[in-house]
Amino acid sequence: MTDPIVPQPPERAAWPAIARGLRGRCPACGAQGMFARFLKVRPCCEGCGLQLDAHQADDFPAYIVILLLGHILVPLMIETNRMLAIPLAWQSLIWPGLAAMLAIALIQPVKGGVIALQWSRHLAGFS
Repeated sequence: MTDPIVPQPPERAAWPAIARGLRGRCPACGAQGMFARFLKVRPCCEGCGLQLDAHQADDFPAYIVILLLGHILVPLMIETNRMLAIPLAWQSLIWPGLAAMLAIALIQPVKGGVIALQWSRHLAGFS
């Protein structure tokens, strides 16, 4: 008795797809507009018809942003405190504000990159 032949999915290049996802484009064809709103993904790509809402990014983009913020802000805070004598009251306004601005700037590109990675590896509904 022989095993049935299981067809292999086509190879999808990860880095070009992730680069397109980081720019908010479809990971398959690069058409503009992966997002309908700030973090709401379009149901499908207008260029190639890829079903984009099959992703399961969940909280992973937020975890990546938190990791990036920690690696950006902590050294910046340490060096700023070493070089300048900024009063603590000012710092309590500067650092949370900077963290919020960076988080808002990073979350959409990171979510696009995670969705593109899922697509390129045939994960989470992109089989």
